[in-house]
Amino acid sequence: MTGLVCPSCATGHDADERFCRRCGTPLVHAADAPPPPRSEARERARKIRPQYVEGALVRVAAARNQAEGELVQGMLLEEGVPSLMRRSGGFDVPDFLASGPRDILVPASGAAAARDILQVPEPTGPEPAGEGHPPTWVRALAAALAVLIIALVAAGVYSAIFG
Repeated sequence: MTGLVCPSCATGHDADERFCRRCGTPLVHAADAPPPPRSEARERARKIRPQYVEGALVRVAAARNQAEGELVQGMLLEEGVPSLMRRSGGFDVPDFLASGPRDILVPASGAAAARDILQVPEPTGPEPAGEGHPPTWVRALAAALAVLIIALVAAGVYSAIFG
């Protein structure tokens, strides 16, 4: 018998059984039996402090690759701060999934604690442009290339008609 017992007739049963052979009642774990092993996800969730889970996600750190990002996430989790790792914008390399820089994001209520744990200074300026908002120089370069392409197409059409 490995720790399952009938709550109505107190008969012990093997771990692969679910119902009592005598009375058909669902079995429960015996009080003296060790509890079933917890999953890794449950253990991680138990470490998170509730005061650090409120608010929008804020970028607090950057990692050079996935392994470094997981190390930073582990450091934050040990202090009770939940985190999320995502690829930094513009560095998608499908052939090398673990390579490329990563952003470490935490809820706004845990940002100060995360920066303190990682010894990262508080940002002084506005937040860097997020995904979908390229910097000004990128937009200017795109506009210049579009004008150049239009000029080349117009020159080709002109030379084909009048050339």
